[in-house]
Amino acid sequence: MREFDGYNPISIFIYFAAAAILPMFFLHPLTAALMLSGGVGFFFSVGGWKSVKSNLFFMFLALAGAFINPLFNHNGATVLFVLNDNPVTLEAFWYGLASSALIIGGIFWFRAFSKIMTSDKLLYLLGTFSPKIALIISMALRYIPLFAVQAEKTSDAQKALGLAGDGSVPERLKSGIRVFSVMVTWTLENGIVTADSMEARGYGSGKRTFFSVYRFHRRDYLLVGTTAALFAVFAFCLASGAFEFSFYPYTDALNADWRLLAGTAAYGLLAFLPVIIKGGEAVKWRYLRSEI
Repeated sequence: MREFDGYNPISIFIYFAAAAILPMFFLHPLTAALMLSGGVGFFFSVGGWKSVKSNLFFMFLALAGAFINPLFNHNGATVLFVLNDNPVTLEAFWYGLASSALIIGGIFWFRAFSKIMTSDKLLYLLGTFSPKIALIISMALRYIPLFAVQAEKTSDAQKALGLAGDGSVPERLKSGIRVFSVMVTWTLENGIVTADSMEARGYGSGKRTFFSVYRFHRRDYLLVGTTAALFAVFAFCLASGAFEFSFYPYTDALNADWRLLAGTAAYGLLAFLPVIIKGGEAVKWRYLRSEI
């Protein structure tokens, strides 16, 4: 069964840019709700359900933002109650809820994107435009886990030598500085070794060749075409003013304008496209298994 991360990195990036970037620049309750639910669905569809605790924490942040905003933002005409001579308004609550949904939704979109776009996919994505930047980003992403592993090894070696101290704050601080000093030396030495290795292999001495295992298939063209069509409908409705919304002094009512309905339907399909693809592949897979 083909998952969403099996698509070409270029088509995945185009979809992500269309579905997640534009809704971050304006605040509307419908797009914020769709962005949050679509981001959560996207993240779970790529295996994010394994980190249950962190997901619950982000959901708690979304609810907390809705209740914290009225305590500091006192705009709005509908006063619910007065706390320490400060009015707590209904409009501030709705604004906090919508803005929290937008922020948490963006976090889930980027978390899903980071799970799909591995270092080799980023190298392929940026390699055609700037090979040097792609190489730097790829090496930096590679050094992050290496740095963490080496830091843990160094810390364990310090403990085995009895240099970790008695557990007090000054001793832990000295141990941390010692480990950091070792890691800086290790990073510089590793960088020199990497540079010498690249120079010995002839990097930069001739015309650069590019190899990639990724190819554009029919499903990639279909994904890009569907994304472009849905984004065009959504952008047209947005440019026509259908998504203009105000929270203060009174929260606007959601009208049933055809542009708002069309734009919401287009963005809803766009936001849940990975979930729809995964569901369709699951149904197809079960049907094929039943025919065996």
